[in-house]
Amino acid sequence: MQLDGIRVVVTGATSGLGEAMADALLDEGATVAFASRPGPRLDVAVATRRQRGLAALALPTDVRDPRSVERSAAEVVDQLGGVDVVVNNAGIGMRSVNPRFLEHATAFFEVPPERFTDLVATNLTGYFLVARAFAPGFVAARRGRFVNVTMNHETMRRKGFVPYGPARAGAEALSLIMAEDLREHGVAVNLLLPGGATATGMIPDELPDEARARLLPAAIMGPPAVFLASRESDGLTGARIVAKDFEQFLAAFRAGGGAAVVS
Repeated sequence: MQLDGIRVVVTGATSGLGEAMADALLDEGATVAFASRPGPRLDVAVATRRQRGLAALALPTDVRDPRSVERSAAEVVDQLGGVDVVVNNAGIGMRSVNPRFLEHATAFFEVPPERFTDLVATNLTGYFLVARAFAPGFVAARRGRFVNVTMNHETMRRKGFVPYGPARAGAEALSLIMAEDLREHGVAVNLLLPGGATATGMIPDELPDEARARLLPAAIMGPPAVFLASRESDGLTGARIVAKDFEQFLAAFRAGGGAAVVS
């Protein structure tokens, strides 16, 4: 139980990559706050884990709303006596803009402004608001970790991927700047991505079976998320870890005596 006593907030923890990371962290002994929009899905997700004896708690949060984020950050710090790790993961995909985005690309000039704004508010502004809410506490304590979920650079430039690509590119730039801003304060910021399309709710239902078989499982995010929350990653900041290549990353990291390895 290498994460016993570690307190983690995971945004978007009720499904997909967030759920997979939350479960991996819980299984290693961490206390995990499921920061997701309020509703039955959040309640059921937390209740199911608690019935298994895992240290999960519900943290109703709308990452698009500064007041909701600030309120949730204060609440979880009060409940747990502090937070050690924040995983920025909450996001919506191209399916919210174009349900058939894998078959029929939508040109950027065809994207409705309100859809663009909503996705960016979740996938980019949400990262900023969450990080902004927890960073002062981390700085004061001179410790703390952010794990920001991102995606392949190819997807950021892919035809028909506005606004998802630009929003994730912005979140990645934000993460790298966060790493530099927080480095002198002893706070780590690392990026984590699957390394390919994953089997989550963001994938259209009509995806052909042969293509679906090539999807990465969401659970691939678990081991690197655990590593980034553990003492073994002490001193690592500014790294970009690809989950499907995590074994090679970890071998290189250990061979280098814990030196940062940036993909």
